[in-house]
Amino acid sequence: MNLLQILILAVIQGAAELLPVSSSAHVIVAEKLMGLDPTSPEMTLLLVMLHTGTMFAAIVYFWSAWKKTYFESSGAFRTNVLYLIAATAFTGIVGLGLLWIIKHMFAANPAEFEVEHLFGIAPLMAAALASAGVLIIASSRIKEQPYGQISMPKAILIGAVQGLCLPFRGFSRSGATISVALASGVARRKAEEFSFALSVVLTPAVIAKEIYRAYKSHITAAIQPDWVMHLAVPSLVGMVFSFLAGLLALRWLSRWLEQDRWHFFGGYCLVAAGIVLWVG
Repeated sequence: MNLLQILILAVIQGAAELLPVSSSAHVIVAEKLMGLDPTSPEMTLLLVMLHTGTMFAAIVYFWSAWKKTYFESSGAFRTNVLYLIAATAFTGIVGLGLLWIIKHMFAANPAEFEVEHLFGIAPLMAAALASAGVLIIASSRIKEQPYGQISMPKAILIGAVQGLCLPFRGFSRSGATISVALASGVARRKAEEFSFALSVVLTPAVIAKEIYRAYKSHITAAIQPDWVMHLAVPSLVGMVFSFLAGLLALRWLSRWLEQDRWHFFGGYCLVAAGIVLWVG
């Protein structure tokens, strides 16, 4: 994997992760076109580091809004933290439950199955993209409630839908969570803020898991101890570029969401689903 490939993946990740079009699906297709293996530990770790770059982009972009929402008062802080905890808990329940079902009911060898094995299945990815597209378009047809706020039932619903995104690359996390929030009566800006707050909560756990997975893989393969630098340096370079691309993407998303152009992202997902099937 050379620097140009890393930069291409970083820009794709940074733009697509924070737009509701599934960054993972786009990155995996780009990896296939460049002859890279999207299921390898090296590529999985790079993808997670690119996610880290976009996580920091979300923090920088939304920090002012989050200060007003989450740190306005001690009561507001406790309430919103409870919403985030509940949503994240249901993400884990749904996501891990789905993984258990897939592992024990559909995997040929459950003992060796990992969710990354699903990432190279083009029809599954295309179906997930199409589902996200339909959800986005449907939510755009619902009239906005300008003062709609997050509540505990809505937070739980949003978190549960986010859990569906964990095993299915192509089912955009931001697209699904923002769409469900809009459909449940949450104002556009509040839906966007809550969706990306959830992503910031979830990303560190995913990073830790993938670092451990990459470490185990290299120990098993008896690769030299310099594997950390071998993987970390290019991943850090990619993280910086995904951060910059992510900031630009967030400005784009906010503008289209506020200008009633949300459905365009859904149409793109439907087109992308066809492209994934063709490439796959």
